[in-house]
Amino acid sequence: MIKRVGIIVGLLVAIVLLPVLLRKKSATAAPDAADDRLVIITPHNESIRNEYGEAFARWWKERSGRSVYVDWRTPGGTAEIRKVLDSGYAAAEARGAAGMGIDLFFGGGDYEFKTQHKPKKGEGRLVRLEVFDKHPEWFGEKGVTQYFSGEQYYNDERTWVTACLSQFGICYNEDALKRLGLPVPRGWEDLGDPRYAGYLALADPSKSGSVARAFELLIQQQMQQVISSADPSMPSEKVRQQGWEKGWQLIMRLCANARYFTDSASKIPQDVGQGDSVAGMCVDFYGRSFSDELMRDDGTSRLRWIAPAGGSSLSGDPIAVMSGAPNPLVAQAFVEFVLSDAGQILWNAKPGTENGPVSKALRRMPVRRDMYTPENRARFSDGEMNPYEATGEFVYKPELTGKAFGTIRSLVRIVGIDSHEEMKSAWKALREANFPPDAMKVFFDVSVLEYQSMSLGDPRLGSGDALDAAARASELGAHFRAQYQRAEAMARDALAKGGTP
Repeated sequence: MIKRVGIIVGLLVAIVLLPVLLRKKSATAAPDAADDRLVIITPHNESIRNEYGEAFARWWKERSGRSVYVDWRTPGGTAEIRKVLDSGYAAAEARGAAGMGIDLFFGGGDYEFKTQHKPKKGEGRLVRLEVFDKHPEWFGEKGVTQYFSGEQYYNDERTWVTACLSQFGICYNEDALKRLGLPVPRGWEDLGDPRYAGYLALADPSKSGSVARAFELLIQQQMQQVISSADPSMPSEKVRQQGWEKGWQLIMRLCANARYFTDSASKIPQDVGQGDSVAGMCVDFYGRSFSDELMRDDGTSRLRWIAPAGGSSLSGDPIAVMSGAPNPLVAQAFVEFVLSDAGQILWNAKPGTENGPVSKALRRMPVRRDMYTPENRARFSDGEMNPYEATGEFVYKPELTGKAFGTIRSLVRIVGIDSHEEMKSAWKALREANFPPDAMKVFFDVSVLEYQSMSLGDPRLGSGDALDAAARASELGAHFRAQYQRAEAMARDALAKGGTP
């Protein structure tokens, strides 16, 4: 009996200690033993944080002889990060402090970095990056270009710079599509097919800047299509209004088809891969990573990711040093590392290769064009891809929707999320009644979203007065809920009369 107890205790001890014994030695110093400390606020996932924290610690030790502890702060998506920075800098200003204890802002769409460069209240929160002066060879047409496909990769003041590239697209489950008899989606319009009702996975754009950008690009694609095919004699504002309305009507189709709206963008490819949803809007690196996890023995995967045809630009994930950073020297060095050869290769190198990740491929694309050499691509996880050659014909035009970005992310929530139950019920009734034209016209009426004013950003939704913004959102929400209920009643009436041919 005593012998059995001893064996059981020994096994339990082994289970507890084995992960510790097998754990690779960390290059990052313990908080109380580090020579330097770096505080980084980020929406990046754990894999990116771990790999960049470790790689920078080794790089910094080699160059300075000093150890560093990287203190990652992850309050959520960029919307949550903005709230943390706003409140932190407001508190610092109130007590007369220079900063709020954050060294770096790393990751997320460029909208938030532009906002931090010029906040609505107070001074800019980003400082000039030294890497532009130290390494001019990393910039320009062969390195980090300032503009590409209409997207901006660093600002004129050099206070933020893109660290890696991303593209929003569509992930889908091949097995589930076959089961439902649905064709493979090729563009945003395909996700508006009524046969996707209840099978589409979407994320909440009010929680994520990159998701909000995807909805903005969807609207832009519709606007550009209308503009390119419009009668030249038509007033430009009327043409833009038509394209704007088409974009919102497509968003309404997607929202009506949505199974849910998640706060976590990584949930979408996971659910699609498991077959809980058939397709969803998904950023490239999440799609590719989950596709890898579901790889079959024959090298195929049931989860696929594609860039929507002509409907997605090449967006950047920037990095910036915060004003009043506790350790500006190391913060500037971190930016230098991220843009160095080693830091750029880490984004896409296969695990175990030179300058590659230790445990898991990150599946991000470097921003420096000179990284896409045959030698580097041979050890990239996505070596067959050169994002600078794969954007299609789409060019982002900030003059169309750029100023409306914040309004768009609020409106998607108002139009499709807060009123989702009424929308789904109406959409079901419309499908059952074979889409009666009068009811469809009511359902898709977006005349209240007038382009000329909305394109500049709705002044109330974007105001600093939280109560006024909430009142405006409530007004619009009530309008669309009533509209969906009216459309449902009309569809039910048409169905009672025998439907429409």
